[in-house]
Parts: sequence; C-alpha cells; structure tokens
Amino acid sequence: MNLGKLLLLLLIGYVIVTWIGIGHTIFNIKVLHMKSMKESPGMGEGYEKTKPWHPLYNIIIFSILGCVYVSGLETPTLAVALIAGAIWAIICIVVDLIGWVLIKHPWRLTFKEFYVDYQPWITLIYIAIFLGPVIGYLIVR
Repeated sequence: MNLGKLLLLLLIGYVIVTWIGIGHTIFNIKVLHMKSMKESPGMGEGYEKTKPWHPLYNIIIFSILGCVYVSGLETPTLAVALIAGAIWAIICIVVDLIGWVLIKHPWRLTFKEFYVDYQPWITLIYIAIFLGPVIGYLIVR
C-alpha cells in the first residue's frame, strides 16, 4: 500500500468533486436562472437541484482515481482496494464533519442539514468514495 499516493489521490478527488459541485451550482443559477441562497431558504434552489448528481460525480471521479491508485501497485488485491476505499471514506467523513458542519462559514450546515436532510445523497457519496478503489481494482485486474 502506498499511503502517500493514496492520500494525494484522495485530495485530488475531493477538490475535483467539490469544484464540479460548485460549478454545477453556478451553472444552475447563472444559466438556468435558478434561485441562489440569497433568494431562497437553505442553500438555494441552484444548489438543491445538484444534490442527485453528487453521487454520480463521486463514483466517476473516485473510480478513475481508484484505477490510477491500483494500477500503480506492485500487486493489486481486492483486500488492498477495500482498505484504500475505507481509508478514503473515513477521511472524507471526518473532513466533511469538520469542514461543512463544525467550522463556521457562509455555507455551513447544521448536523441535521448535513446528515439527515442531505439523505440519501450523503450516504451514496460515501459509498461511491469507498467503492472507488474497488471499482478501480475490478477494472485494472
């Protein structure tokens, strides 16, 4: 297991899916003329309409990065892919809790908003992140 490469790919994936989500929200507001968070309750219509797409962004991006990770291993195994997926999912759960719930900022969500109201999307996102290296393993082997 190459922990440094695993963590770097996680960071790259996290940044990519975050920027895709932001870009999708901006597109909805500017091009499709959906309401922003200033014009509607919560995070705004422009963001709310992106939620069903979040698991899709994650399964695509993290599966690609899973392929990159697994293909770089001397001996790829399903066990290593499962461990890598678990590491990615656990780190994302902790980072999300800190970054989206605990730290105060304009887009901060309450625990309920993030972990209850964001269902089933947040659970599907974490499953997608976990499966990224596993799908990568299945493609590469």
